Amino acid sequence: MLLRGKGAQKKKIEALRAVRRVLSQSEVPPIQVAIKAGAVPLLVQYLSFGSSDEQLLEAAWCLTNIAAGEPEETKSVLPALPLLVAHLGEKSSTLVAEQCAWAIGNVAGEGADLRSTLIAQGALWPLARLMLSSKGSTARTAAWALSNLIKGPDPKAAYELINIDGVLNAIIRNLEKADEELATEVAWVVVYLSALSEKAISLIVRSHVPQLLIGRLLASENLQLLIPVLRGLGNLVAGDEYMVDSILIVGNSITDQALSSLIKCLKSDNRVLRKEASWALSNIAAGSFEHKKLIFTSEATPSLIHLLTSAQFDIRKEAAYTLGNLCVVPAGSTEPPNIITEHLVSIINGGALPGFINLVRSADIESARLGLQFLELVMRGYPNGQGPQLVERGDGIEAMERFQFHENEAMRNMANGLVDKYFGEDYGLE
Repeated sequence: MLLRGKGAQKKKIEALRAVRRVLSQSEVPPIQVAIKAGAVPLLVQYLSFGSSDEQLLEAAWCLTNIAAGEPEETKSVLPALPLLVAHLGEKSSTLVAEQCAWAIGNVAGEGADLRSTLIAQGALWPLARLMLSSKGSTARTAAWALSNLIKGPDPKAAYELINIDGVLNAIIRNLEKADEELATEVAWVVVYLSALSEKAISLIVRSHVPQLLIGRLLASENLQLLIPVLRGLGNLVAGDEYMVDSILIVGNSITDQALSSLIKCLKSDNRVLRKEASWALSNIAAGSFEHKKLIFTSEATPSLIHLLTSAQFDIRKEAAYTLGNLCVVPAGSTEPPNIITEHLVSIINGGALPGFINLVRSADIESARLGLQFLELVMRGYPNGQGPQLVERGDGIEAMERFQFHENEAMRNMANGLVDKYFGEDYGLE
């Protein structure tokens, strides 16, 4: 027998609240028990339009906790998604909309198929609107849900999101606020937009976002914020030449701030920051001679040499790209790059050569190629013909000879060609 009236409604809310508290247990919440008991269909009923805000909030909260479970448990929430999306709308209270955004974020984080379902059900637009909320927790939850929703691998959602009116303004407005937790979630939105959508990159680099990211990177010591800010900045530098050519102009204060913030990250104890900063610098160092000179004359160069010779492999590789880019300017399409002798000599004298020779010994073909390319610069461009001797003293010949019979033809030809050219029968003869 179903009870009606205020007493029944009060009992319903109390029951929902009790279920929510049980599902919120930090140890092992009994999500599977709740699912097997038929909780999800009931919770979907309690999300029906016309229900009180208190009931909607508790039902959405329960579903949020269920969606935070194991993959199969998250999938059990599928029947509730249309109503969760509907309650993101303008007619819902802020509390209810925020809780529904949280539930949707949990579902979106579980996999590409669930993200596609949510996008097809129209979750992007109302979440984008919520990101404009003046209430910090609501904007933060919406941004977090959006970053889960657009993280790919399908770039369609990122393209759709950047085309929604007001999204870029919402990103800028929230990055301008002092709230670091809000800025962190919004920075992750920038990361995924800039990783998946060329249009997004083009719009973002021509907005105030780069300046805001650089300011955050320079001023903050919050690791949770610094990682997405740095990755987003790296995506922008790598993704659009406008970023380096028209924003990070040598002589501008923003460029000095960017370099200072990247050097700070190079010196960090955090592995992710060191790697991301090295990657961003490698793309800036691929720019004009003025950009190369700026990095070369800064504290970045000794820091990069230190990373090349002592850091984890993935960081050494990024540092090597940057140092290599500092030593060359492009020539014709079929010509080897022109060498900036001052930079090459200083980087070798700073102790970088053993790091590049170690890369030649690497099982990673891309890294070994990078090492060989640098050895070619040394042997071709070090003054007074001393390059081959430097390479020989560092056991570079032995490192190159491992490719003598290598299965990779390009690497075999490159290494054998260098050995023949610089250490042939005339080597050592006056």
